Formats: sequence, C-alpha cells, structure tokens
Amino acid sequence: MNWSIFEGLLSGVNKYSTAFGRIWLSLVFIFRVLVYLVTAERVWSDDHKDFDCNTLQPGCSNVCFDEFFPVSHVRLWALQLILVTCPSLLVVMHVAYREVQEKRHREAHGENSGRLYLNPGKKRGGLWWTYVCSLVFKASVDIAFLYVFHSLYPKYILPPVVKCHADPCPHIVDCFISKPSEKNIFTLFMVATAAICILLNLVELIYLVSKRCHECLAARKARAMYTGHHPHGTTSSCKQDDLLSGDLIFLGSDSHPPLLPDRPRDHVKKTIL
Repeated sequence: MNWSIFEGLLSGVNKYSTAFGRIWLSLVFIFRVLVYLVTAERVWSDDHKDFDCNTLQPGCSNVCFDEFFPVSHVRLWALQLILVTCPSLLVVMHVAYREVQEKRHREAHGENSGRLYLNPGKKRGGLWWTYVCSLVFKASVDIAFLYVFHSLYPKYILPPVVKCHADPCPHIVDCFISKPSEKNIFTLFMVATAAICILLNLVELIYLVSKRCHECLAARKARAMYTGHHPHGTTSSCKQDDLLSGDLIFLGSDSHPPLLPDRPRDHVKKTIL
C-alpha cells in the first residue's frame, strides 16, 4: 500500500491544527505508519506459512489458522490507520471550500467589497464543528479497534502454542505460532501508540471546548456591560453575537465594527460555514 498519498494529503493539516493536533499527526506518521511499513508487514509476512500443527491431516493447519487468526494484524492496522487519518482530510477540504467561496466573492464583488472570512483556516463556525467531529471520530475509531484487538487476541498477547480441535483435525492438535515474542512486542507498541493518540484527541477536544466556552462567557460579559451603558439598545443571544468568532464577515472594510452596535446586522453578516 502506498502511504505517501496520505502523507502528502495530511501535510497541510498542520496549518489548521492546534499544538496537540500537530503532536498527534507526528505520532501517527513516525510511530504508527513508519513502524507499520518498515517492520510490522515484514514480521507478519510469514505468519501463515510458518504456522505449524503437529498433524499431517490435510486442511487442519488452514482451519486452525483461520480459527485463531480470523483477521490479520496487518490488515486491521491498515484499516485503522486509514479510518483514523481520513477525518483530518475533511478539515483540509472544508478550508479549501472556504477559500473557493472567498475567491468567488472577490471575483463577483471586487477586491474592495470586503471579505467573507477574515481567516479561512481559523476554527470558527462550521469549521470548528468539523474539527471537533473529526477529533471525536478519530478517538472513537482507535477505541473501537483496541476493543476488536482485545476481543480477538485477549490481552493483546499471542501464545507460542495454541490447541485446536476444529474439523477436519482428527484430535486436539498443538499449533505453533511463528515468532510470537517479536509479534507481541510490535502489537503492544501499536496498542500503546493508539492509546496515546486517543489521549491527545481527548485533550485537544477538551481544550477546544473550554476555549469556546471561555469566549462565549467573555462575549456574554461584554454584552452585559453594553446593556448597562445602553439600556435601550438592541441585544442578542451569545450564539447570535459570537463576538469572538472568526467567521464574522465585515462588509466593505477589514476593520472590526463597534463591539455591539445598535443595529448589528447592518455591520455584521454571520456565516453558516
């Protein structure tokens, strides 16, 4: 599998990620993708060929191997890495969509008509939700695959010898797994890195949500101060104001309008995406 495609696509994610997101991306490529490409595929390349059972019954070894290895570690890891990295591409696509919308707006109304987005890569509005959903999805995928690995291989450990009594084996036979210690080391390493990635996703999620709550409280406090000075002024909810949102569109000027004007919709247009 050519993982360079994913590396090229995800290289732009760093521009739109927080510090935790950059650490996560580095961890994925250095300690998961590279380890998978360089060592894991080679370690598991001969797992079926060197799976020996102490019987000459035709088909017994194949049946026993399928019983104890219903899904290969390598294929499960490949699927896991694909599903984990794909949500980050949605963030890049969302930013690209914003940039296209900004370009069309300028072409239709001229360069001096104002901007749709002050910063298309700033995590506000729809992009904030896209980023948060990607974090939840990535953490959920890793948790699900850790559960699947634990269900298929208890404690993530492969025993050196397994006993099989499936048909067409004539009796209970002993089957020997090739290089179990080496496989256990890489399995535990991949499990540990996946657990660290889950932790980073949760920390980043908490950081984004807490930062958003802080901004909302600051906007509410500013609105309360404005109401105290202008009791007859028009006010709106925190969601409508979104004072600190980077998705506020300032038409005709790049400078910010007053904090809370009497007619905010004359100055500010709220974006959906």
